[in-house]
Amino acid sequence: MKKKLVILSGAGISAESGIKTFRDSDGLWEGHDIMEVASPIGWAKNPELVLDFYNKRRAQLLEVYPNQAHHLLAELENEFEVSIITQNVDDLHERSGSNHVLHLHGELLKVRSIADENHILDWKTDLNWGDLDKKGHQLRPHIVWFGEDVPEIENAITIVEQADIIIVIGTSMQVYPAAGLINYANQNIPIYYIDPKPATIYDLPNPLQIIPMTASEGMLFVKSRL
Repeated sequence: MKKKLVILSGAGISAESGIKTFRDSDGLWEGHDIMEVASPIGWAKNPELVLDFYNKRRAQLLEVYPNQAHHLLAELENEFEVSIITQNVDDLHERSGSNHVLHLHGELLKVRSIADENHILDWKTDLNWGDLDKKGHQLRPHIVWFGEDVPEIENAITIVEQADIIIVIGTSMQVYPAAGLINYANQNIPIYYIDPKPATIYDLPNPLQIIPMTASEGMLFVKSRL
């Protein structure tokens, strides 16, 4: 039976493909205050600004490609039962060949009805004000905004609890509830933490190996040791 390998991935893995990380050092995201474009308050105040913001992110995503780190993770499915839990809203894990990807914060290439969060549609073009579901309700980006529940968190916890090995890659481990997932791991299993500027992780009982490398460099290092 294959061991269960769980990946917790964040913006750092997609950065190597040319997708900007979540926010710049000044706290702005593509020149916008985060709350203007990633909160229910921002949506209520100026939905057309929010739609334009995600239209630009969606167009950019369609111009980039998975990088070596994505491909190395996909290759691990030959040896392990791999589950990827990502904070990223891009589809680069899927495009590289990974088959079991859970998106904690939604997906950029999907939209949903403002009246029914379970009415989700695939969407690769611009989403505009006036684009409606079949019942006449506006469609919005299928993104978990600040202040909204994270519907997949319980499924993510279950996956982490069953892990034999965990790789944390490209995430600062600062955004909750995603950052708390690591605490659900069996304390005897190894955890590899790949990040060029790793955050300090406190009070973790697991065997922890910190790898201060880029996502691709770190995955080459870890893959040779698994």
